[in-house]
Amino acid sequence: MKAPKVAQEQLLALQALDSSLLQLAHKVKNLPLLKTLEEKISAHASARDLCIAAETEKSDIKHELSRVEVDVEQVVSRIEKDEKRLSAGLGTPKELEQLQHELASLAKRRSELEDVELEVMVRVEGIDQRISQLSSERDSLAKEIENLKRDKENSIAEIESAIKKTEQDRADLVSKIEADLLSLYEKIRVSGDGIGAARLNGDKCDGCHLTMNSAEITRIKALPDDDVVRCEECRRILIRV
Repeated sequence: MKAPKVAQEQLLALQALDSSLLQLAHKVKNLPLLKTLEEKISAHASARDLCIAAETEKSDIKHELSRVEVDVEQVVSRIEKDEKRLSAGLGTPKELEQLQHELASLAKRRSELEDVELEVMVRVEGIDQRISQLSSERDSLAKEIENLKRDKENSIAEIESAIKKTEQDRADLVSKIEADLLSLYEKIRVSGDGIGAARLNGDKCDGCHLTMNSAEITRIKALPDDDVVRCEECRRILIRV
């Protein structure tokens, strides 16, 4: 294939634009903050779920506390009633003796229940502290996520703007390149990891980075400037500058 030297050199400029587009596309998909955002979202979901679980646990403990409080009230009420009967001296000596035994048992039961009540109250206090900590962590993460999402949108918008400009520059350049040469470049670029043309740098192809033998270099140098040369290793278009 023949093509003017200037047209071939335009392929290097086109290749630079295409390489930039690949880099920009890769940058959009691999923004450093994307991983951070994913980690924060996961941490937020975990804190939220733990907070919900803690709230549920607190509700269960509060129900337990309510039951214990009712039991304490019942025992206290029974003690007050028995103490009144004992103070009034109503009943036979045997009945009064049994009443004293019952009061002793009730006092022991009251002490046990109050110990349980105290223990449950301590658990409530502990779960309240945990809920407060988890809620604070959840809310803090939510703010971080909001900021990261905003930074992500700004970064993507900036990159998309660069992509749009590069695509426009590419369209302008493509319109100046001969159709056959452009068609060959595009075909090679699609099958060549995004590289269709590369500079011949001394005795090395900048496409595959392999060094050519002296015979091949001598052959290439002897060719007219308008001959389109291909690398014998990677088959990319070699641009002699």
